[in-house]
Parts: sequence; C-alpha cells; structure tokens
Amino acid sequence: MAVKIRLTRMGAKKRPFYRLIAANSESPRDGKFLDILGYYNPMKDPPEIKIDREKVKYWLDRGALVSEAARALLKKEGFLNPSSN
Repeated sequence: MAVKIRLTRMGAKKRPFYRLIAANSESPRDGKFLDILGYYNPMKDPPEIKIDREKVKYWLDRGALVSEAARALLKKEGFLNPSSN
C-alpha cells in the first residue's frame, strides 16, 4: 500500500477549504484516509494554513509520497526545503 500526502476538498459549493491528509494512493480524492495532517483555508485573508509537523514527519519517514499541491503548501510553510524532492 503506497501512502500519499495530499489535499482533500471540504466545505460548501464555492466556499472550499482543504484538509492535508495521508491516504492510500488508490483512494479517491474525497475518500477514506489514514490521518489528518492539517488544513488550508484559501477563503480567509490571508489564507489560513495549519500543519502538524510531527505527523507530516512521521508519514514522510515511512516513505509517503507528496502530491504537487501538498508539496507547494509544505514548501510555503517552510517544512520542505525548496531543493528537496
């Protein structure tokens, strides 16, 4: 089972917010997940981001892959180095 760190959409129509989750890579975007790692609310000004660094480190240490959107969010928060993959 490959684990992927990615965003899942929540909220109402035209009022989205996103959870940062660890999920099986074969699960649908809004399907089952293993752990909630944080959230991102782009509707607030400035956008609100909260990430549990310990949980993200836990999953990365176990070989979880990171989606492009999640990678951009983690870099923005300074969790990943810009040069890291």
